[in-house]
Amino acid sequence: MAEITAAAVKDLRERSGAGMMDCKKALAETAGDVEAAVDWLRAKGLAAAAKKSSRTAAEGLVAVAVSGTKGVAVEVNSETDFVAKNEQFQDFARTAAKVALESGIADAEELKAAPHPAGATIGDALVTNVATIGENQALRRVAAVAVDQGLVVDYVHNAAAPGLGKIGVLVALESPAGADVLQPLGKQIAMHIAAAFPVALKADDIAPEILDRERKVAAEKAAESGKPAEIVAKMVDGAVAKFAKENALLSQLFVMDNKTPVADVVAKAAKDAGTTIVLKNYVRFQLGEGIEKEESDFAAEVAAAAAGA
Repeated sequence: MAEITAAAVKDLRERSGAGMMDCKKALAETAGDVEAAVDWLRAKGLAAAAKKSSRTAAEGLVAVAVSGTKGVAVEVNSETDFVAKNEQFQDFARTAAKVALESGIADAEELKAAPHPAGATIGDALVTNVATIGENQALRRVAAVAVDQGLVVDYVHNAAAPGLGKIGVLVALESPAGADVLQPLGKQIAMHIAAAFPVALKADDIAPEILDRERKVAAEKAAESGKPAEIVAKMVDGAVAKFAKENALLSQLFVMDNKTPVADVVAKAAKDAGTTIVLKNYVRFQLGEGIEKEESDFAAEVAAAAAGA
């Protein structure tokens, strides 16, 4: 039987909001696997649906940069929040985003190999930062969006400086409308995205593995109802459909009024402007998102980067 540590119980409580004893039992039932324990608690109705992006721990900055019809988001990690306030670190993140935007690079490894304005490469500048600031750092990920006609709008939540913060959002609006229409619309949608954690643009775009996990949780919960198999099957289908609707951006209820689907917000803006507006794509980077399992390897990752890997 796996040892249930106090740290694991604390982590599970923070992720699930469940009580201490329930967390201990969940970990015991899942051999100490925190992710499986979250699902066990949800199946038992003891935890709300977990969003990985709301329970991250890595420090650093997300940098965004836009220019008309294109935009990029870059995440640079550090060990402590103190370093994220360092001017040298902020300048690196800002420069990395600018280089990605100007070069069209949307891959972290390619960006590390790109020339730095001050000489050498972005990767070399990162290694220099590690040496001079005295703390491990890593350029973790890059994403880009673009439209043929229209505007890419950016938004930073918990901004540490212009274009730098804990959450960075890009919204790509395809339209012949002017910036006077698209900028305020894109800003509101970006703020919605920052708050609402969509996992895909449309329900059909949600990754199969995400839906499979929700189906498994829903099936375990429905099975405890004691209802006939055909009713249980409908309950499961309904729960998965509800999850997809609530987690796809276009079908989410707009946070500004909590009643209008985002798709209808865009349609109304298009009607008011007398033209077409299509919400083509978006990016939402939250600091540390998706790296909970990799934190123990953070130093090794930086060491590999320093060695030119």
